[in-house]
Amino acid sequence: MTDIPMIDIRDLNVTFTGGRKPVHAVNGVTLSVQRGEVLALLGESGSGKSVTLRSLLNMHPKNRTKLSGSVVAAGQDILKLSGRGLADYRGKMASMIFQEPLLALDPVYTVGAQITEAIRRHEPVSSAEAHARALALLQKVKIPSPERRLQAFPHEMSGGMRQRAMIALALACNPQILLADEPTTALDATVQIQILLLLRELQRELGLSVILVTHDIGVAVEVADRVAVMYAGRIVETGSVRDIIRNPRHPYTQGLLASRAHDAMSGARLDAIPGAPPDLAALPPGCSFAPRCKHAAAACLVAPPEVVEIGPGHAARCVRLTEAVAA
Repeated sequence: MTDIPMIDIRDLNVTFTGGRKPVHAVNGVTLSVQRGEVLALLGESGSGKSVTLRSLLNMHPKNRTKLSGSVVAAGQDILKLSGRGLADYRGKMASMIFQEPLLALDPVYTVGAQITEAIRRHEPVSSAEAHARALALLQKVKIPSPERRLQAFPHEMSGGMRQRAMIALALACNPQILLADEPTTALDATVQIQILLLLRELQRELGLSVILVTHDIGVAVEVADRVAVMYAGRIVETGSVRDIIRNPRHPYTQGLLASRAHDAMSGARLDAIPGAPPDLAALPPGCSFAPRCKHAAAACLVAPPEVVEIGPGHAARCVRLTEAVAA
């Protein structure tokens, strides 16, 4: 890994302005991902994970979105790209595996046509060369009978095959950055494991920098090198997978870990986090997690906590940590 991050997000704020009230979906996110590293963005639905991910492709509608901060990927400030420059960046430098491939893939074109179109858009190759590469990609992602599947429409394939085809499309132009938005959510358990192992294998083989969005900490453990925990549009804890699993310091991270099922608790009730995430159109002035936190104190309601360094590469936002450092 180099000292210069492949992805460097600084103080990113994303506000959607199309409704009656502005929705503050992402609030001051700062993240970096090194070359060849896998970062998992972990949190409940509505925490801002997918919005952060789509900012890396500058996909938010311009007329209904207010953006600030910087998103630098592969040396380019993505928020300043537009037109042809943005189209050249998408697919060639960075690509995305969407959550539901049946919706992401075009239903009126075959899988092969969609992959070859992406290749020919970004590279000066013939139709025959693009077809050969598309076939090789389907073989790489281990789709059975790849020659036949090139001629198949998305609805003619199973969920697992569609997801593999989506991965092949994302890798078509040899990107340096791969963004995966809940890539296993719609799949059954056995296929989920196959897709996760495939992603990890391809990431290592190709040296990709990956950001994986998930609400499942088990997925993060299987695939990621580091984890960033998001809540109400803010990163509340970051650390290695080992740090997050063995020494979670933010109450929200602790709650996520406590609420998962495991073998030792057969027949016991899950220790769920009480309440619900806050309204992003009316965020409280203090810590957004305070209304659900059993450790909340008066200081938690005043202002959002500062980031506290716990150890090398491990940091969290919590008043209790700030007080511990001060003491």
